[in-house]
Amino acid sequence: MRALYSAFSFTFKTAAAAVLAAAVTGCTVGPAFRRPQPPAATGYTSTALPQKTRSAPVAEGTAQSFISVKNIPARWWALFNSPALDHLEDTALKQNYTLAAARAALAQASDLKRAQAGALLYPQIDATGTATRERFSGAAFGNPGMPGIIFNLFNASAKVSYMFDFFGGNRRQIEALGAQVDYQRFQLEGAYIALTANIATTAMQEASVRAQITATKEVLADQEKQLSIMERQLALGGVSNSDVLAQKSQVAQTMATLPPLEKGLYQTRHQLAALAGLTPDKTGTLPQFDIGGFTLPAELPLSLPSSLLHQRPDIRASEALLHQASAQIGVATSAMFPQITFNAGIGTETTKIEDLFGENTSIWNFGLSLLAPIFHGGELTAKRRAAIDAYKQALAQYQETVLGAFQNVADVLRALDRDAAYLNAQAQAWAAARSLLNTAMGQFRQGAVSYLQLLNAQRQYQQAEINLVQARAARLADTAALFQALGGGWWNRNSPSATAMENK
Repeated sequence: MRALYSAFSFTFKTAAAAVLAAAVTGCTVGPAFRRPQPPAATGYTSTALPQKTRSAPVAEGTAQSFISVKNIPARWWALFNSPALDHLEDTALKQNYTLAAARAALAQASDLKRAQAGALLYPQIDATGTATRERFSGAAFGNPGMPGIIFNLFNASAKVSYMFDFFGGNRRQIEALGAQVDYQRFQLEGAYIALTANIATTAMQEASVRAQITATKEVLADQEKQLSIMERQLALGGVSNSDVLAQKSQVAQTMATLPPLEKGLYQTRHQLAALAGLTPDKTGTLPQFDIGGFTLPAELPLSLPSSLLHQRPDIRASEALLHQASAQIGVATSAMFPQITFNAGIGTETTKIEDLFGENTSIWNFGLSLLAPIFHGGELTAKRRAAIDAYKQALAQYQETVLGAFQNVADVLRALDRDAAYLNAQAQAWAAARSLLNTAMGQFRQGAVSYLQLLNAQRQYQQAEINLVQARAARLADTAALFQALGGGWWNRNSPSATAMENK
């Protein structure tokens, strides 16, 4: 047993020394990854945006200021001061299946990295045990006449194997897997931001549709009231039958606009349920959203262009894929160099199980093996070129993602500026249409205007009412879109992906 222990100790000391020597003398081939330079952009739009948007004398008509030093809160949707929205966001973040799948994908990538790191960076030690009954023929020893021998053979051993990473191929593989973990982490952040933004904009869409239904019903009530007056006037000979029929037609046309709006409301509620991880029959458990239940934030953060590359999860995910492609160049390069593997074994072997750990039964071995590529028909060189080509592809895709992100922010900023101007114009149009309708109704009762003039005033007011509601909702939705375009403030959150998964 003492001899067995001595051999065991010698073997593992040799393995440890070999690993240390590899760590000291090894190098890492392939390019060291560097984050690409940001585009030379000083702003998002070709002309400077005004410091404040226009205001309008209606709800959601607040002038909004763009503040470059203002940070984006992690719970940016709370700036709309809607308890119903806050509750739904919290519910969805716990129950949404897309988010759950993204979390699982991140956990899988992290576990695969740890598994591969264990396989590539450390010696592999295995224990084996065998028990066999064998028969040897004398012919195996050149004596066919010798009777066969039957015996038992017992073996217990431990084996050590380690591939030296002199050229860093294994380290590059771990680096590539680490980049994959980063990719999945930012995919999770992207899913988080997309979910919260979709819930906010869908809730605002519901509020818009509800307001349009309410406005349409109010217009319909006025039209039905006017029809009732005209029917009495017809009985007294004050209006013609064609005027009454025209008013009935207008009432019917207004009623016909309600079913599509109601269909849209149902579908919007179904979408909210799905985002919250619920089936459509559970929409009754969801809060209802009215356009008056939101407050338009007066101050909007505006990140610097250079900061956008660090804040957008899609850019960070694309950067992680670029990092992975860079590491794969090192993996392909290391395959062109020799590989040295250390193998060692220690154990006991005997014909009697009771003597398995007795004296004179120990066995051991250790050695090095070398695998040096000499001729592979250009395979290794072609694989390295393919890895470089894959890096160039990933770089182009990264640059395309950056351009798309800048376009996204520019589109939203222009939308917010134009939304404010549009709401101001629609507020004026609505006030004018309302005044025109009131005047036309009074004059029609007095016989001062024709029915066609009244009908035209009704149509203008109905359209102005719908346009005003849509303009109010557009400002809310595009404000939410700005928070999403700027990255959603995930860096200000104690993110499960950024902390727990890294410490897993």
